Amino acid sequence: MSESRGNDSTGDVSTTDTREQIMEATFRAVSEHGYKDLRMRDIGAEMDLSRQVIHYHYDGKYDLLSSFLEYVIEQYEGSVEVEPDTDPKTELDARIDRCLLGPEFDEFSHWDRMKVYHELFAYAQNDEEHREIFNDHYDHIRDSIVTVVEAGIESGAFRDVDADLMGQLITDVIHAARERRLALGHEDAPAEARRAIDEFVYDSLLA
Repeated sequence: MSESRGNDSTGDVSTTDTREQIMEATFRAVSEHGYKDLRMRDIGAEMDLSRQVIHYHYDGKYDLLSSFLEYVIEQYEGSVEVEPDTDPKTELDARIDRCLLGPEFDEFSHWDRMKVYHELFAYAQNDEEHREIFNDHYDHIRDSIVTVVEAGIESGAFRDVDADLMGQLITDVIHAARERRLALGHEDAPAEARRAIDEFVYDSLLA
């Protein structure tokens, strides 16, 4: 990506600030126009900075949207913080809730962001690069859950289950519930999935 060209010479802001402004403007533009009909000028119209800033940092729409997808994922992958001595169930709860119910944002809610995320996800089946980004994100979520389950088994807090299979099950439940809410409008889907995890998954997991 061309974002690594160095300091921003087109505005009196840092490169980090510029990236965040462009990314948040992209959220607004995609939300209004959709992925398929999105134009660079639509993103520029959502910014206080000159539209030339976008072209300075990104080599066109595809380059920008690839960076945007990574930006969305970073907000979730870096948002779970637990103390080193946190027990496995508390940490697993935190990771499930963050992926399923989302963190708080100043602008655009978790579900606003998930709507954009899943729109890009729908197009990824025909886009090898974006599909790879989504695959890496899925693996990261699943692996983080597997790690907690393995720690719980080792400490005796969890039963001796197949940690890989359990991690995959929980991750798939999270994705299915988010998609059901977004695609079908079932607003209770995340809460129902959370209750199902509490009742059925933990029933087989807790020692």
